[in-house]
Amino acid sequence: MIWNMAAGTDCPPPFTVLDSGYIKESVPQVEDELLESSDDLKETPNELLEGSDDLKQTPNGKPPRHSVSSATLLQPSDVDFDLTVCGQKSPSDGKSSFLPIFRSGCCAEKGPKQYMEDEHICIDNLFEHLGETAGFPSPGAFYGVFDGHGGTDAAIFIRKNILKFIVDDSSFPLFLEKAIKNAFLKADYAFADDSILDISSGTTALTALISGRTMVVANAGDCRAVLGKRGRAIELSKDHKPNCTSERIRIEKLGGAVYDGYLNGQLSVARAIGDWHMKVPKGSSCPLSAEPELQEILLSEDDEFLIMGCDGLWDVMSSQCAVTIVRKELMIHNDPERCSRELVREALKRNTCDNLTVIVVCFSPDPPPRIELAPTRVRRSISAEGLNLLKGVLEL
Repeated sequence: MIWNMAAGTDCPPPFTVLDSGYIKESVPQVEDELLESSDDLKETPNELLEGSDDLKQTPNGKPPRHSVSSATLLQPSDVDFDLTVCGQKSPSDGKSSFLPIFRSGCCAEKGPKQYMEDEHICIDNLFEHLGETAGFPSPGAFYGVFDGHGGTDAAIFIRKNILKFIVDDSSFPLFLEKAIKNAFLKADYAFADDSILDISSGTTALTALISGRTMVVANAGDCRAVLGKRGRAIELSKDHKPNCTSERIRIEKLGGAVYDGYLNGQLSVARAIGDWHMKVPKGSSCPLSAEPELQEILLSEDDEFLIMGCDGLWDVMSSQCAVTIVRKELMIHNDPERCSRELVREALKRNTCDNLTVIVVCFSPDPPPRIELAPTRVRRSISAEGLNLLKGVLEL
């Protein structure tokens, strides 16, 4: 059998195929290599960036517009066999007594850019934050990542006000999806009406509002939310790039165009709050939309953590690779903040060209358990956990 490794990797195959056709696992060696960066990289992220050629300022003195990163994401190689792994069966959602306990960590670095334009929110106890008058049940939490461009005014404004717009909406807290969608649009108009701010600045917006077991993820832009489900990566948001087929169709129907991946040749995202130089006249339908796409899920015991990150992370790392790294780190130290720092450090090693903001949210006080295989007649030594690790290694 021929083993095809991803270009640029020097990791050996996580297992070998014996002449008998059985699989011999060598995943622990790969796992050790994955963790070497935690001990070897003692310098700070900024020190890793010395000598960068990207620290340039535009002639008008303003930070550059949101642009497509030139960093390359390594694609996994095709594997010429298939493994079916059965994990532990979880109780059905309707009968589960699971109640999440929220704890989070975040890391933000300006990376190789001259300006830091990202903002974020981490609220692990929303009931305590809002007070009893809000009528929000406990437990509850709220998280957000806002990737600004063309200045920081839009990102700062949304970070300060988006939760207030959600809570003040008449649909809150009974109809969370409606309240969140209304809040994004109201925040966009409120930002346009603020005369002391630069309304030509803009920001993408990714939020996660959790009430009990119900989590609603809302996204406008190219930040991404990824759920870690027993080692598997489940994407809960779609990157709103102008080249995305559905976004391109929407843009062209509203009279816009996509040039070299940019909306009207100016912006590398198809949805954003702010950027009012591209939305006037106010109130009219335009190719650049502030309306978020939403996804609601019911959390279960299998849902271990959530990763929220700006495109500076996802430009150089796949969703599965990020989940593999975080799960492995949690099993060692069970600290979501250290996990977020590790993802930022890894993205810097892979030469990301953008600001970096990462939030890791855990739904349990305990570290992820080892995953056990269901009994099988086929003799196999690779574990489900090792298989998920393998997927991540292929994308390193």
